[in-house]
Amino acid sequence: MQILNPSRWYLHPVFIFACSIFALATFLVLTVSWYMEITSALEVIILKFHIDPTSIFPSKTGMTILILSALIVVVLIGILLAFIYYQKTVNLFRLQHNFIYNFTHELKTPVTSLRIYLETFIRHPMEPDDIKKYSKNMLEDINRLTENINSILNLARIESQNFGSEVTRDSLVKLVENFCKKNASLFRDMDIEIENQSGKPIVYPVNLFLFEMLLMNIISNAIKYNDSEAPKLIIRFKSFIQKVTIEFIDNGIGVDKKEAKKIFRKFYQSDQIHKNDVSGSGLGLYLVSSIASIHGWRTSVTSKGKGKGATFKITIPRASIANVREKKLWKRLKKSVSW
Repeated sequence: MQILNPSRWYLHPVFIFACSIFALATFLVLTVSWYMEITSALEVIILKFHIDPTSIFPSKTGMTILILSALIVVVLIGILLAFIYYQKTVNLFRLQHNFIYNFTHELKTPVTSLRIYLETFIRHPMEPDDIKKYSKNMLEDINRLTENINSILNLARIESQNFGSEVTRDSLVKLVENFCKKNASLFRDMDIEIENQSGKPIVYPVNLFLFEMLLMNIISNAIKYNDSEAPKLIIRFKSFIQKVTIEFIDNGIGVDKKEAKKIFRKFYQSDQIHKNDVSGSGLGLYLVSSIASIHGWRTSVTSKGKGKGATFKITIPRASIANVREKKLWKRLKKSVSW
């Protein structure tokens, strides 16, 4: 894999690409330049000796030069596209490499912690309060393991279109309320408010399994990436003529503007997250974006800056009601989740 990380500058793909483009462009310029010089010289000879121009300049010469020039341009474009594809492949390779490294660390750390606690229980007699304290830490490690494993399993389910349930038509507001009540113990550290500005039940067809996965990832992110003394999340429903939006407004660490589009990519992890010493797999928001795409929705994020919270918005077009009515979503959009 030397080409992915060459130790010598002249083997770097950017340098090779630049040399290739320069060589082809130089060839094209020199060819046209030499052709023009030869043509000018021949025209002088024709005028001087009164030679028939058609005997020297075949009628297809200009067309041949034009075709050759077009072919060279096509080659240049092909090289450019190949280079862009290569760069994307290298970027994906690096993201996967970082994900494997980080995810292995995420699995190894709680396993090591659990082993230390269990060895302590076996080797040393402990007071009930200490046992309770360490047991609580062990449960946190188990939850951490479970969260990471579920991320991988959910990714596999989505990309194999094995969603595990069919479409149901229900009020999105009601589904969100039921989900928050059902998982109140998981979200006990955050104040969650649900607002429906329209005052009407917003009924849409959804895959309940996927919709709850989407909610879990967004709310978990709002809790995990929050340094506030009083973490808060507002889930706001807005109804418009052409669309319905669901806004998840938190008071967390915020999102930089330059990362707003990157944050939904697979395996992507913000530098700001690492600076805040928060672990993650880089899959949560990718799953959110993928689930939204499967339903025909759009995701976006806005933030006023670092430490000022973020607003994750899901936009649901009105037309999607007719498009997915009483059908399995994976049949309607088999290719909606892509690498």
